[in-house]
Order: sequence, then structure tokens, then C-alpha cells
Amino acid sequence: MLFRSRPKKRDDGNRQQEEAPLSDDTYQDGMRVRRAVLGDAHVDRAEANTTEVDEDFQRFITNTAWGSVWARPDLDRPTRSLLTIALLAALGHHDELAMHMRAAKNTGATLTQIKEALLHVALYAGVPAANRAYAILKEAVAAGNAPD
Repeated sequence: MLFRSRPKKRDDGNRQQEEAPLSDDTYQDGMRVRRAVLGDAHVDRAEANTTEVDEDFQRFITNTAWGSVWARPDLDRPTRSLLTIALLAALGHHDELAMHMRAAKNTGATLTQIKEALLHVALYAGVPAANRAYAILKEAVAAGNAPD
């Protein structure tokens, strides 16, 4: 069974962490969305490389990022993809950015939309962040790993 920590009020008024089971449905939804966005090959590699060191982290990512956020119905996948790309670019998380630029082929976000999102990054997060993001995008396009 999967677990997440949630605060529990102690008798003395302080909080401590209590393990609470996560929904298997949320995990399964997360795995379905994760595979749809990142592709089976990526998820299979991540699963094959999981060890006792990062198994809780891998479950956390699948359950929280993919099952609790990406699986929500109020934003479509292209919009979530563009938001993720812009945030990762703004924060300078280049490896994750490259992965999500490749994944955009699966989400329905277009190359034109990604370029527009990166203009917003330049405006609101700075030209250096956008400059590096455009370089990553150009690498993905050159390798055939970006949307058309």
C-alpha cells in the first residue's frame, strides 16, 4: 500500500506526521497519465532504475504530480504542458525542461505554443532563462524530439 504523510495533532497541540494510505486509484491514474505524457519507454526506464533509495520518491511523483495534478480535469494536457515548460525554464531545471519539451509531442502542445510560452519566460523570468530554454528547444527540434 502507498502512504503519504499528513499532519496529526498531538495531545500537546503540536503536530507530528502520521502515515495515511494513498488511493490506489490515484496512483493508477497517475501512472496512466505519466505514461501518456512521458511515454512508456521513459516510464519503463524509470521503473527499471528504481531502487530502495528512490522507490518512495518515484511513488510520490506518480501519485502527486501525475495522479493528483496532471490528472485533474480543469486544464487540458497542452495547457499543463505549456505551464510546466514555462515553470521549468523559469526555474532553470534544464533536464526536466528537456524531458517535458520531448513530452510535448504527446500532450498536443505545438512548437508555436512552446515558443510563445518561452517569450513569456523571457519577459517574466528573464532573458537568460529563456535563452537557455530556447537552446534546449532547438536541440529537441534538431533531434526530431519536439512537436511540429
